[in-house]
Amino acid sequence: MRVEIITIGDEILIGQIVDTNSAWMAQELNAIGAKVERILTISDGMDVIKQALAEAENRAEIVLVTGGLGPTKDDVTKKALADYFNCGFTFHPNIAEHIAGLFARFGKEMTELNRLQAELPSACEPLQNDLGTAPGMWFEKDGTVFVSMPGVPYEMKGIMQNHVLPRISKKFNAPTILHRTVLTMGMGESWLSERIGEWEDALPDEIKLAYLPSPGRVRLRLSAYGEDPAKLKGLLEDQVQKLLELIPELVYGFDDETIEQVVGDLLLKQGKTLSTAESCTGGMIAHQITSVSGSSAYFLGSIVSYANAVKMESLGVTEDSLIRNGAVSEEVVRQMAEGARQSLHSDYSIATSGIAGPDGGTDEKPVGTVWIAVSGPNGTVAKKYRFGHDRSRNIEISSNTALNMLRKQLIGN
Repeated sequence: MRVEIITIGDEILIGQIVDTNSAWMAQELNAIGAKVERILTISDGMDVIKQALAEAENRAEIVLVTGGLGPTKDDVTKKALADYFNCGFTFHPNIAEHIAGLFARFGKEMTELNRLQAELPSACEPLQNDLGTAPGMWFEKDGTVFVSMPGVPYEMKGIMQNHVLPRISKKFNAPTILHRTVLTMGMGESWLSERIGEWEDALPDEIKLAYLPSPGRVRLRLSAYGEDPAKLKGLLEDQVQKLLELIPELVYGFDDETIEQVVGDLLLKQGKTLSTAESCTGGMIAHQITSVSGSSAYFLGSIVSYANAVKMESLGVTEDSLIRNGAVSEEVVRQMAEGARQSLHSDYSIATSGIAGPDGGTDEKPVGTVWIAVSGPNGTVAKKYRFGHDRSRNIEISSNTALNMLRKQLIGN
């Protein structure tokens, strides 16, 4: 079941918006055993659209198209589809009634342009769009299914979930594909590959491994292919357990979990609270923690002590420590963590102080030097890291590393 995705829109090609639709569709299709082989972005042009459709038809059983279905003149996808399938247009009164109802809900009358959205290529089967005015369209030609949907993400998702995915599952006899993703932190991709190399070489034929690196983290995605879901699930879980035995200190979660969710769950289960004292991360750790719903149950607050004066006044860092060691030092970051824990009355506290860059580095403390401390009931642990030269990556990696240090303390590692 080969699939191609075509996204239409000059706004994507010029970088005005990012194509998030394709990533979401690929994920959902993969879950039902459909393999996405190509994702193509093209401009809003009749000839370009028709050419893309013709090329996709020769390669795929399913072609999914998003974008270009609005009521204005620059939206030409519907006309291009009618040309490609060599058909005229049919007016659908039920769709027009639906569109009128959407406008009435906001106290407005349907315009003539919106009424024309109920005119669809005669070769298609309309797919109800409960969330917008542009319906989806299902075509079939010489064994290939074509589906055209709006580019508005929540409208596309509604049509995919209500109509497209169920129909594809019913029409095509797809194999089972199961995924299990192991989330790791603390070791780069190449070193990790060497560490688990023997395990990887011994994987069953039904299971494939993919390394998915990101700043400070590597996701290990195990994909199982076959006909028997129960067997595949058993194989996956068996390999995950073997992996956990190999790298227990590196694994912080599974699948779609985030480090902030994992830490939050541990704090909740243990009935503990957290505060942060941030310098180089500028509040990023607090932002990650508070992005989790319910974090108010364990997160008390943060002191973003960017200036040395704030470190002294709000966290109790001594002037002598700053003069002797500098702000980016073990002594200062320990005092920051302990000061925040005392000031905000939390069980645990995280502190960061570093040189995010691109300026400010020295021979002794180059850009990317970061000290992180975690203070808790059993004392304070501090560690120095050397990250890279990119400011945003340094902030991201520092924040994730700090949360992972806390996670290790919470699990007694």
